[in-house]
Amino acid sequence: MSTLLVIRSSLAGAASHSNRLATRYVERLTARDPALRVRERDLAVHPAGALDATRLAAFALPAEARTAEQARFVAESDALIDELKAADVVLIAAPMYNFGVPSQLKNWFDQLARAGVTFRYTAAGPEGLLGGRRAVLLTTRGGRHRDAPEDHVVPYVRTMLGFIGIGELEVVYAEGLAISSDERERALAAAEAHIDVLAARAA
Repeated sequence: MSTLLVIRSSLAGAASHSNRLATRYVERLTARDPALRVRERDLAVHPAGALDATRLAAFALPAEARTAEQARFVAESDALIDELKAADVVLIAAPMYNFGVPSQLKNWFDQLARAGVTFRYTAAGPEGLLGGRRAVLLTTRGGRHRDAPEDHVVPYVRTMLGFIGIGELEVVYAEGLAISSDERERALAAAEAHIDVLAARAA
């Protein structure tokens, strides 16, 4: 029995295109595999804490040297990491905000990137410790930015996942959503078709 971790990051809730696409992916996947375990985390509703000096110091300290507050911060990070470790597939729904990922998704990655826990430094460079998993990124944006220099969503997500050892990433784009209603419908239909293909392939 496999486990899917769904990470949502849109501030738009039920009106979010990325959330709707994520729901479609989950529905298609569970229809093909009723035994699939699905764990969801909506970072807009339950945000990961922003990295600050106290949290950063806590990650570097041995357990016995942490204050109660620092121990709580590390426990929060540990819970997010354990959630990811328990997953075989991670689905990330990420709208483009000002050419980058939502800040709440950045905070989630900051909580995951822990030296000695999710990656380690070696003579050959950093090595991710969470291999054996694959990821799907659903990214929505108002304009068209795929493969353009201003797209800081896909490269960032790919880099962060690879940094912790998740090198297999499928990307589903829904672009031009703010250009016109016709463009939006075409883009969403194409994204939905892509999702259906991915779900069928995963079954």
